[in-house]
Order: sequence, then structure tokens, then C-alpha cells
Amino acid sequence: MLRLIDEFRPDFEAKGIELVTPNVVQTLTEEELIGILPDVDGWIIGDDPATEQVFKAGKNGSLKAAVKWGVGVDNVDFEACKRLGIPVTNTPLMFGEEVGSLAAHYVIGLARQTFLIDRGVRAGQWPKPAGISLLGRTVALIGFGDIGKSTARMLHAFGLDINVYDPIATRTDEDEMRYRFYSFPNLLESADFVVVTCSLTPATKHLINAETIAQMKDGVRVVNVSRGAIIHEAALIAALNAGKVHSAALDVFEQEPLPLDSPLRRLERCIFGTHNGSNTVDAVRRASQQAIKYLFGFLELH
Repeated sequence: MLRLIDEFRPDFEAKGIELVTPNVVQTLTEEELIGILPDVDGWIIGDDPATEQVFKAGKNGSLKAAVKWGVGVDNVDFEACKRLGIPVTNTPLMFGEEVGSLAAHYVIGLARQTFLIDRGVRAGQWPKPAGISLLGRTVALIGFGDIGKSTARMLHAFGLDINVYDPIATRTDEDEMRYRFYSFPNLLESADFVVVTCSLTPATKHLINAETIAQMKDGVRVVNVSRGAIIHEAALIAALNAGKVHSAALDVFEQEPLPLDSPLRRLERCIFGTHNGSNTVDAVRRASQQAIKYLFGFLELH
């Protein structure tokens, strides 16, 4: 949203609102937020630590409402907002197509090792790694919300069989015909690809760990477009080094940005993103407009 912020300034100006836009790449710290929020009436939250301490500081000042830009809410203490009387919401159903298409892109990239070919050609080589075909392969899809449903539809179109793991997902008769639904980790060993699209909750933190990786077939390929902490990175690194996991595509990490000394950086058979799955001009505009609408509604600016 910050990159397109000039597009939205007229919306705020029309309501007589002064727009404060901190200079930040990924997230502000708790300390920085505590210094900013007492002076504002509304907050559009990114991936920042929206903790009880932060909301208390805001409540002690002028803060009246907040909106989490985007879908993921693991960084927002909703219970604290409830106790403090600060209305808050997110902007759901915004990025299913965008993040789903990135997940599909990663599956294809890992299958055909296009990333290794690209690196080789840039280095003056002419590599021809043998990939694997998608038709008839199996995906373990962890999460069947908006993003998971979009991912399943796209991968199904490539002829992949989809095993879905999500205990609370709604599903239609068509979903039942297209996909197979299991309790995690049943039949995890049958998957050629494990694709993570679920929300980060206490139940899903480190869901992919040494024990669950051990249940996977040798040579499995792993994709994560959700939240870094769903995968225990140390366990994944060990499995990649041992060859248990053939390769991985990670748009998210346990610590972001990825530390310069992370052992992941030394692993060649990996594709790395920058927590950028939702970032298309169209999706950013859509989510931003929704966030502004919700915030104005909370502030009774109609």
C-alpha cells in the first residue's frame, strides 16, 4: 500500500484526514509503534507487531480503530483490542488468486528446476536438469481457505491429484469430487509436493517439523506461501541437506528479512521469495481500498 500511497491520498484529504506514512520496508518495531500510535486516530496495520502494549499506547492517546491490511492476522492481538474497546478487522478474501498463482508457479519451478537453469545460463553454462512431470503427481495441500482453494484449482488444472488437509474448511460437492480430504498427517507419505497455504495459529506453528518430514516420501518438494513459522526451518534445512527433501520454495521465513547468515542461503535447490505473494498492483489496490473503507466506517467518516 505504501508504494501506491499517492493514489489514495485524495480519499483521506476528502475526509480532512492527515495521512502519516512511516518510512519502513517490512515492519516497524514495537518501540517505534508505541511512539507513533498515541498521535493517530486510525491505524492500517501491515505485518507489524500489533501487540497489547502497542494498542495500550495507542489507546492512551488518540487511537480509535485499526484495520489489518491483508488476510493474515497472526501478528494482531485481537483479544487486547476487545479488552481495550478498539474496533479492528482484517481484509479477508483479497489475495486468493494472487498467492495461489505464486504457489502454482513454485510447484512448476521445483518440478522443472527452472531456477537452476536460469542461474546456470546467467553464469555462462547450459544446464539441462531432468525435471519431473506434473500429470498424476500428488500434492498435499495444507490449508483450504481462499488461498488454498485457488491453489487447488490451479494445480488440479495441471493434472495433479490434490490431498487437502484442513479440519475447519468449508467444501462444496464439487470440491468433494475433485479433491481428497484427510486429517493431517494421514497419507502425507504419498505426496510429491507439500504446499502450505494455511493460517499461522498455535495449532499450525511448526506443523512441518522433523517428525512430519520423516513421514514424507524421499525427494518430496516443499512450498510455503503462508507464514514462515508453520515450517520448523532447522528441520527443513536438515532434511534438505540429507536429501530427504529434494527442494523447497519459500516465500516466507521464520525471521524476515531472511538473515544473511541463514543456512538456507547455502542451499542451491531452493527458491526464495520476500513475503511478496499478494503483491500485484491489482491486489494491493483492492485490499487498500477495502482497508480504507473499513477504517472510515470505524471512524464514522461516511
